[in-house]
Amino acid sequence: MVTPARSHRIAETLTRFRASSLIAIILIIFALASIKSSGFANLISIQQMLTNAALFVLLAIGETLVLVTRNVDLSVGSTLGISAFLVGDLFTHHPGTPIWLAFVVGIGIGAVCGTVIGFIVTVANVPSLVVSLAGLYIIRGILNIIGLGIQIEPSAISLSFQKIGFETFAGIPWIFIIPAVVALVAAYFMRSYRSARELYAIGSNPDAAALAGVPVKRRVFTAFVISGSLAGLGGVLFLSEFATVDATAGTGYELLVIASCVIGGVAIFGGSGSVIGAALGAILLQVINQALVVSNVSSFWDSALAGALILFTIAVDRLLSNRASVALRLKQGAVRVE
Repeated sequence: MVTPARSHRIAETLTRFRASSLIAIILIIFALASIKSSGFANLISIQQMLTNAALFVLLAIGETLVLVTRNVDLSVGSTLGISAFLVGDLFTHHPGTPIWLAFVVGIGIGAVCGTVIGFIVTVANVPSLVVSLAGLYIIRGILNIIGLGIQIEPSAISLSFQKIGFETFAGIPWIFIIPAVVALVAAYFMRSYRSARELYAIGSNPDAAALAGVPVKRRVFTAFVISGSLAGLGGVLFLSEFATVDATAGTGYELLVIASCVIGGVAIFGGSGSVIGAALGAILLQVINQALVVSNVSSFWDSALAGALILFTIAVDRLLSNRASVALRLKQGAVRVE
């Protein structure tokens, strides 16, 4: 019989292969774009790419936790938008608001959104696609009502808070460092803690996970709360980056986030994937976007290439999964023969 440890090693090998492939693709595209335009490889351009990718990296981390449980959260863009707007409104009406309080409020708003969606999914047993899609429209509708005709102006946002969006540390933008640290912490947690590994078990086979004693509903609920919280944090970072926000903030982000996850090797049907892969997927999309800009290629190709990458990634994922399954069956047969 094939041991769980051996199966786990095969899964980790596939994950490392995907990550290495993504890094290679990013470097190839970067090199080709640099040949096309020498300015593409300068420090300012790299910082811009990291800044553009930061919010999608952050949202992709939370989305990964949900996707591996065989669920999906389509509300992250709207949650980011309402968090950014309400934190901006807080600064507008309370100019002396401490930065730490802005982060607490933003994360708290996201956590509330994630809690409501997670509660309906797990307690009412409504499919996450339906609930999160409804959440997307409901949250966006609330934002449109409270933000009708209102624009948060940069003058209302404290300069110390805005610095998070444009200052750097050792040449790396702070707005990218924060999601990068979150990604590393989440990756360690997903690798080292049983409660996180149980998310994969749920995504692979929810019924078997429940029979094995895994608290399925609690784990899925927690994944939605974390996803919402990170979307709320994304709203705070959005405000610090742009220093202005209206009711359209975060529109369409959810599709780019899911694309980042899928391109990063997160299985859309659950059970496999990593936050590092999802983060690399988000960076890859931004590198492609900026490469198209310097190459004077229409921005419409950005969406077409993203779609092509999703199809290619799913095809490769299925191929690798099938080969892994065959390898496991051969190993199992060899052990039985012995």
